[in-house]
Amino acid sequence: MTAREVVWIGVDAGKEAHHAAAIDAEGRLLWSRRIANDQAAIEALMTRAGQAGVEVRWAVDLTCAAATLLLALLVTAGQRVVYVPGRTVNRMAVAFAGEGKTDAKDARIIADTARLRRDLTELSTPNELVVELSLLVAHRADLMADWVRGVNRLRELLTAIFPALERAFDYSTRSALILVAGYQTPHAIRDAGPDGLAAYLTEAGAWRKGIPAMVDKALAAAAAQTVRLPAEATTAALVARLARRLLDLDREIKETDKLLTKRFRTHPQAKIIESMPGMGPILGAEFLVATGGDLAAFGTPARLAAYAGLAPVPRDSGRRTGNLHRPKRYHRGLRRVFYMAALSSLRAGGASQAFYRRKRDERLRHTQALIALARRLVDVLWALLRDNREFHDSPPLTARA
Repeated sequence: MTAREVVWIGVDAGKEAHHAAAIDAEGRLLWSRRIANDQAAIEALMTRAGQAGVEVRWAVDLTCAAATLLLALLVTAGQRVVYVPGRTVNRMAVAFAGEGKTDAKDARIIADTARLRRDLTELSTPNELVVELSLLVAHRADLMADWVRGVNRLRELLTAIFPALERAFDYSTRSALILVAGYQTPHAIRDAGPDGLAAYLTEAGAWRKGIPAMVDKALAAAAAQTVRLPAEATTAALVARLARRLLDLDREIKETDKLLTKRFRTHPQAKIIESMPGMGPILGAEFLVATGGDLAAFGTPARLAAYAGLAPVPRDSGRRTGNLHRPKRYHRGLRRVFYMAALSSLRAGGASQAFYRRKRDERLRHTQALIALARRLVDVLWALLRDNREFHDSPPLTARA
């Protein structure tokens, strides 16, 4: 081998171990081996790869927690690393003989994909603040998923024994959860009476101004049902336990929001991002995580919009031209950021609402008009940030698909 030759090493990353495969410029397999997800093992692999005096280029299929140590060691050592999305690996697999799937085969496919393609994104050192925000955003998403699942489960259980009470309140509020944490059945509410309910809600920290109305609604629901339904006692105990768990979860979500807001606002461009209509600290943090804090990687607002799935792509064939449709490959999280920002900006009125009304007058449906507004907000945010050097110079967190 000459000093100018290139070797591609594909790594099929895993939680406990990785599998690495090296190929030459002709695609011939040089070696393939399994390595532990351990610093010493990874450093030994890097040493072996560099011994032949060739240029080494690495490719990985994951940028998640399982590959954090691997990526950190590679990037810190100045190695060139590109990201090969899992979907790309899956599609490239059909070009190889056989239907079998092994880590060794996947590693070779990753290496071959990096050898053949020049449009893969190169990974670089992550920005620590963006990494922190990504962890908080992911944790908050898990909490919100647990919250939605818990509220739906509570409503289902309550409907089985006390449907009138289930209809009476919004169980995404703390006061309603406080009520059913203490009283879940018609006879329990009747036995407590107005004074007992009011005293309980006050002591438990329910919203004071809303307590009289809550007491009236609860008593009215209890008066409408005199029959006991099957498994009432067991279901009531489950409702109470679930309501208390949701109250704890609500506190954790609020604490996470406070921490996320505090960390986001330490970013040099936080004020600029929050100045955009509909963009608060939570969506702002999600925007930084989705883009890696690096607009320079996109180049133009049109590319950012395409990455967010807000720019239609053509599907022409033969005489059929101008046939546009929504892309299938885009960043779902970034699309959600701009969609929710567009939805929130309508409440404030002003230019966003005028733009939305104009699109509705053009006979667009509500969703279509919101997507058009979200696309416009991409241009607005780009214009706010384009002249700020500090934002563009912020290194990216992960590769873009």
